[in-house]
Amino acid sequence: MGLLNGLLRAGEGRELRDLSKFAAQVEQLDEVTASLSDEELREETTRLRALIAGGATLDSVAVEAFAAVREAAHRTLGMKAYPVQIMGGYALHRGRIADIKTGEGKSLVATLPAYLGALSGDGVHVVTVNDYLASYQADLMKRVFAALGMTTGVITSELSPTQRQRQYACDVTYGTSTQFGFDYLRDNMVSRSADRVQRGHGFAVVDEVDSILIDEARTPLLISGPASGPVSPWFRTFALLVERMRRGTHYEVDEKKRTAGLLEPGIDLVEDELGAENLYDASSAHLVGLLNNAVKAKELFTRDKDYVVARGAVDIVDQNTGRILTGRRYNDGLHQAIEAKEGVEIKPENQTMATITLQNYFKLYTRLSGMTGTAESEAAEFMGTYGIRVVPIPTNRPKQRIDQSDLIYLTERAKFEAVADDIEERHRTGQPVLVGTTSVEKSERLGRMLTERGVRHHVLNAKNHEREAAIVAMAGAKGAVTVATNMAGRGTDIMLGGNTEFMAHSVLEKRGLDPIRDAAEYESAWDELLAEAKAWVRAEREEVDALGGLYVIGTERHDSRRIDNQLRGRSGRQGDPGESRFYLSLEDDIARMFGGGGTVQAIMARSGLGEDVPLTGRLISRTIERAQSDAESRNTETRKNVLKYDDVLTKQRARIYEERRRVLDESDLSEHVHAFRERIVRTAVRAAVGRQPMEDVDLPELWNVLGSVFPLSITPQEMLEEVGGAENLTEKRLADELTSDAKLAYGRLESALGDGGMRQLERAALLASIDKHWREHLYEMDYLKEGIGLRAIAQKDPLVEYAREAKLMFDAMVEGIWEDVVASIFRSGRSRASAQAQEAAVMSTQLGRKVEVPGAVAALLTQVQTMVPVGA
Repeated sequence: MGLLNGLLRAGEGRELRDLSKFAAQVEQLDEVTASLSDEELREETTRLRALIAGGATLDSVAVEAFAAVREAAHRTLGMKAYPVQIMGGYALHRGRIADIKTGEGKSLVATLPAYLGALSGDGVHVVTVNDYLASYQADLMKRVFAALGMTTGVITSELSPTQRQRQYACDVTYGTSTQFGFDYLRDNMVSRSADRVQRGHGFAVVDEVDSILIDEARTPLLISGPASGPVSPWFRTFALLVERMRRGTHYEVDEKKRTAGLLEPGIDLVEDELGAENLYDASSAHLVGLLNNAVKAKELFTRDKDYVVARGAVDIVDQNTGRILTGRRYNDGLHQAIEAKEGVEIKPENQTMATITLQNYFKLYTRLSGMTGTAESEAAEFMGTYGIRVVPIPTNRPKQRIDQSDLIYLTERAKFEAVADDIEERHRTGQPVLVGTTSVEKSERLGRMLTERGVRHHVLNAKNHEREAAIVAMAGAKGAVTVATNMAGRGTDIMLGGNTEFMAHSVLEKRGLDPIRDAAEYESAWDELLAEAKAWVRAEREEVDALGGLYVIGTERHDSRRIDNQLRGRSGRQGDPGESRFYLSLEDDIARMFGGGGTVQAIMARSGLGEDVPLTGRLISRTIERAQSDAESRNTETRKNVLKYDDVLTKQRARIYEERRRVLDESDLSEHVHAFRERIVRTAVRAAVGRQPMEDVDLPELWNVLGSVFPLSITPQEMLEEVGGAENLTEKRLADELTSDAKLAYGRLESALGDGGMRQLERAALLASIDKHWREHLYEMDYLKEGIGLRAIAQKDPLVEYAREAKLMFDAMVEGIWEDVVASIFRSGRSRASAQAQEAAVMSTQLGRKVEVPGAVAALLTQVQTMVPVGA
């Protein structure tokens, strides 16, 4: 890994020099852009777009574009990009991941390449980690883009499809990775081209790129719908039953691999309770999966850590950000098992309708870049998965934060007591404190301890995430104590004394002013409010500086050192003073699950120290680091595994989505249907003939097979008489005759419905069949993946077996689509033609004409009778 990282960093110095030269060129235009009037600055966009339209490249206008954005931000926000911010912006334009430390102004950095990319007219997506941050950044930065004559959109969960279309039509669109990914999936489920909301995937800038492309990449995006059938009563039965079972006696659990399995005493207990002879008998084998889910729900999924219960529902908590994953549910009956465990309403199990991993979604973009403060440790994975290099961007000012060594306690109770003591002492002096926890339950536990001690504080977790911005923005004020679940990707800067931009923006928001709609009033009020906020914060900041800046406490090591560094990075922004320390215990998940606890516990036992006395030292720190390294390796393998299996599905998804887009976009699909019809006939004939002589072919059975798809006007006997007996019949002649017969039947149907009606029917049949078979295929692929690991027992590579089986299943699905399309066209066409004929007959009666059916209608009814497939 060290060698690989060394190779990846080769040429890093040369690239930084190039970025620095570019920043100097932008700064040289400072006086020129500053001399432009507001109107002239806005016209720069028109001029640069004309150059691009005339054949100029984005690189050739990059210096002028960056200079224009820098001046627009200075005029609207009072921010002028530092040289290092310009360097970061240009690295993003070049398709790099810019390692920009926390507090260095990444939100402003993103505007530079976003503006340049939007000059092409294709639209740029700026990806953030949550809806609030997307809205906040869009509201703030659209003032910059508006000053340059560009539009800004934002995608949030509550928007309708029509509203989403308008937001995607903007030059720059902000949103979360899940919103962008789900919109892509939904766009490939629409029934009309006009209903698509996205307009392509040109250039994306991903904020907190490691959180989105690394941490969140372990879980694919899924669009699900309720599966058919009632909710099984076994969920509640097993939830009650496993409460009586004991770990290690009735079942075993592997927390590292997140698996659980029944032991013999557990199987015996269940069989006795159910009155079953053999739980693994074919008649009851389906219960084993439900039972295993009940055990997993009990042992591996913890309330207020993995999920919360609110308003009578189980909501999943994002383990990387501590936020609620709105609308997300665990698959394969696991969510129902948790609902049964918690005693809330059990909702129907979901069936996957569309799915994609974040890795493969972001690979759709022509250009992809990102930024974060902790990317260097994941440089190898970024290169291997996405083909993107990491470039470390220097800080604007040297770091002054002091990172203290870890303190390790024997028990979790002793650790939290020590944390509370430390917070109380710091709070007494007025120093702001930020505390990071790993779960909702632990944040609330520490909150109760602080309340008992009379320490005023804010708790930020999945239960009150709507107050996130207000809490985080003021976490650097004097005397502030903030207890937060997972600070990774919170986005809002913690500024000593308070966040002045947030304060000014909040006041204007409360007044109901929009930066675009009420631009003049907003602009006139902004400068005054910002000046007031800065004056107030300046005095506070001086006191906080003297107290040592923001003090960050980590109450537990995460399973990734990078996330720990993100928490630490909240202190010491822009050269501010600061301090950080982690408090650990041997009962922490990382020590308990990955073996660090036993080693350290032995050291503490030999020392003879009590549980309230901490240990420090390089040996202990190395032990914890090894535990984290093991956890990181596990998570890396999980992500690789998810991607490997999804790569198989991605090729199939691309073919299906491409075919679906063609169905929506082409005006005449008759040639495709004709090809389907011919393939069906020739495939059926080939299967019927095989290697046997023509005299032995079962023609009546072949007629039954094809007759279930479309009506045949010729009988087997007529076919034989026409060619002069079975000895004169060949496979080609048989296929040609049946193909011609099918074409005639299709022609009769088209005459009955008319050209417009037939084209409409073909499109509807193709869409319905593709969607139906694709949903069924996804379900079968889920089932295949669930059990494919067992192939390893037979010394077979599960991935190779999965790819082979998946291809066979996909080929079978495609054949099923062909047959289903042709059959459904004839069935629906017969119904439509019959309805038209009956309507015409009724109309003739109502108009007072003769009761007998007119000739044209009679002919139509006759055609309908000949359209009925055999056995329909």
